Amino acid sequence: MTSIYSGDPAPAGTDVPGFDPGADVQALIGRAEDWMAADVDESDRDDLRSLVAQVIANGPDARRAQRSMAAADPSRRDPTASRVRAVALAELRDRFSGRLQFGTAGLRGTMAAGPNRMNTAVVIGAAAGLGAYLRSAVPTDGRDARPPRVVVGYDARYRSSAFAHDTAAVLTAAGAEVLLLPSALPTPVLAFAVRRLEADAGVMVTASHNPASDNGYKVYLGGRVVTDSGQGAQIVPPYDARIAAAIDAVGPAAQVPRADSGWTVLGHEVVDAYLETVVALARRLDGGTGPRHLRVVTTSLHGVGGRTLARALAATGFTDVVPVEEQLDPDPRFPTVTFPNPEEPGAIDLALAVAQDAAADLVIANDPDADRCAVAVHDPHWGTYKGAETARSQGWRMLHGDEVGTLLGWDAAVRAADSRYGVGVAATSAGAPVLASSIVSSRLLSSIAQRHGLRHATTLTGFKWIARTPGLVFGYEEALGYCVDPASVRDKDGISAAVAIALLAARLRSEGRTLLDALDDIARVCGLFVTDQLSVRFDSLDAISDTMARLRSAPPRTLAGSGVADVIDLAAGVDGLPATDGVVLLAADDTRVIVRPSGTEPKVKCYLEVVTPVPPDASSERLAAARVTARERIARVKADVGAALGL
Repeated sequence: MTSIYSGDPAPAGTDVPGFDPGADVQALIGRAEDWMAADVDESDRDDLRSLVAQVIANGPDARRAQRSMAAADPSRRDPTASRVRAVALAELRDRFSGRLQFGTAGLRGTMAAGPNRMNTAVVIGAAAGLGAYLRSAVPTDGRDARPPRVVVGYDARYRSSAFAHDTAAVLTAAGAEVLLLPSALPTPVLAFAVRRLEADAGVMVTASHNPASDNGYKVYLGGRVVTDSGQGAQIVPPYDARIAAAIDAVGPAAQVPRADSGWTVLGHEVVDAYLETVVALARRLDGGTGPRHLRVVTTSLHGVGGRTLARALAATGFTDVVPVEEQLDPDPRFPTVTFPNPEEPGAIDLALAVAQDAAADLVIANDPDADRCAVAVHDPHWGTYKGAETARSQGWRMLHGDEVGTLLGWDAAVRAADSRYGVGVAATSAGAPVLASSIVSSRLLSSIAQRHGLRHATTLTGFKWIARTPGLVFGYEEALGYCVDPASVRDKDGISAAVAIALLAARLRSEGRTLLDALDDIARVCGLFVTDQLSVRFDSLDAISDTMARLRSAPPRTLAGSGVADVIDLAAGVDGLPATDGVVLLAADDTRVIVRPSGTEPKVKCYLEVVTPVPPDASSERLAAARVTARERIARVKADVGAALGL
């Protein structure tokens, strides 16, 4: 067997990644050199130059020299040289394996040089493509003929500010009116600004809760481009394909015009205006005079939400707020967490510890761009009270996203049913108000809507779908995303959701009750719905495809002992929803499992739900016992699903 360089023996162990005897490495290096020649960012050029050097420096000439030295002196043999080159070559191939794909989630990927990574050249291409699309989408004559208006925001990740300014420079040169947010701010502020400023589009540079090495590029459409209930929401088909096609038509980054100035940097009045809508929401929720006696611990997980959340809570009357100081200020390293995602194990442990020490009533955690909101409470039935004393062992636990969605959804349903028009519904909306949730979220919200004489809409996963629901008064997805004020923000909003849940907790506390008591009350009316998730991270997309194919070909016959009654392939479309990659398993006892690949991370996610009827007069103790039994069932379901997926 010969190596990728003709005539040179392959190193021992041909399973070393990156060694493909059929690969044309010289052509690959040529593509990298062409990319460097057209790149406008010196740091990206240096990054790629260094990677190419590792491939070349460990090429055939270098290996022949190493073998000669080793023959003369065996102690000088370097067994790592082939591995270094193999890893570098595999990385180079991956960076040039294609172009980072623009879709409904925009762009998201690891920051590095090359077309399949997040970098200045890729961002310039995305901005140029967006600009070209907007020019074709806005009126060119008549009363509404004016340049496209675009709001651009960014978080505090590495390179986010630079990517936002690159976007402003490209769009300005393309003739757009660009409004740049004044500093690193939460994603909900950008989504709010798109609607408030009647912008045709919005760009948010963020990778949300991804690892520190990642960044991303979200796109919103509104103004004159989208005029229906999706105005100001993230893009859905066919907009994504149209923008992607425009991006594909963009030439090399060095040829894309960029302005040196001409965009407007907004003042912090835009943040003040956003906070005014949060205060107005609080007034609608309880008249602005409700109880505020609540000790709240907050964390922003090193993201951009800390100061904005503090202002929102203070403006709505909460004065006993204890931030987790180590995580309060933005830090792109996310040094105290493995993954800056509240859903990840251990991510909110610092906040729970502070809550335990401070005898807090509530913990609120935002993800780094503050569009998600996690809630934790003290649950006396949850603590083990054994072993090392920790906040978790003493009963502190994070509520599942479905539990928070249930609480906020019930509260919204009560108010919507009372008014029949619902909080935040546009005056042009017709029919009953709507509660919406994604297909992978609990079915309980549908029962709540039916109980209150409201409509319920099931959407595909993602707020790009939920937020554009006509007549929406409340929407949520189990991944900690909640839309409590759709008239102001057509997206998930971790700041306004935090205020809404704090108001509910304070009201319940004044009655001598807790959020857990409210969940018990809902279970007595609608039944006990318990949900969980099995999430597996993969190193390759091929492994994800293989896992989904395995499930489709051989689904489990039973889930926790109950026979699987129906298997639904979401790739065929169901109940009027667009086709998507996913499989639904329904058991005879109403247990449900949905398996789908993540849209933003290399994961397969399995959403599990069991339903248990409970009598309307069930005691708290009986409900606690029912929850224990339900969790035991869901653990068996998780094991069955894991076995079916070969995990």
